[in-house]
Amino acid sequence: MPVSYGQVSEWIRAFAAVVAENKEYLTELDAAIGDADHGINMNRGMQAVLGKMDAGESADIGDLLKTVGMTLVSTVGGAGGPLYGTLFLQMGTSATGKSDLSGDDWAAALAAGVAGVQRRGKAELGDKTMIDTLDEALRRSAEAAQEGMTATIPLVARKGRASYLGERSANHQDPGATSSWLLLRTAAETLAAAGS
Repeated sequence: MPVSYGQVSEWIRAFAAVVAENKEYLTELDAAIGDADHGINMNRGMQAVLGKMDAGESADIGDLLKTVGMTLVSTVGGAGGPLYGTLFLQMGTSATGKSDLSGDDWAAALAAGVAGVQRRGKAELGDKTMIDTLDEALRRSAEAAQEGMTATIPLVARKGRASYLGERSANHQDPGATSSWLLLRTAAETLAAAGS
């Protein structure tokens, strides 16, 4: 089933709404192991994304995703801006010039985004980062992303601000993994609704 420009736009809008809905929760998660700003920062960035999207849309999915990425890089503080920005920029590069994505195109764009995040953050599976969610999602979709998110709870962080806490980071769900799960869950819901 092809993924249209409209569906990608709807997914981004849905993700912005979910981030706004969960900004306090994400910030609460970040307060336990980070600097208590992930939800606030992500919401600020996604609201800026909506402003850019409302300013004018083309039919190029790659351009849309790159706009999202550049906006997040310039408006989201902490690690979230560069990492989410890289995810969307790399997805956009993969989708440049396309107004529809085949299933293979969508998978390739997501894989390019995840690879970019891995390079940027130098993170691997088990480092207690958003990669734990995104990598699993490449293999098993949004259900696996939820498992990846909750799997961060017992881990000891090895990357990011939470890594400074060492053993004390265990038993806390990672906020970046949680927002990554929300991103992939909204993609799955948006695309499934379009296909029904």
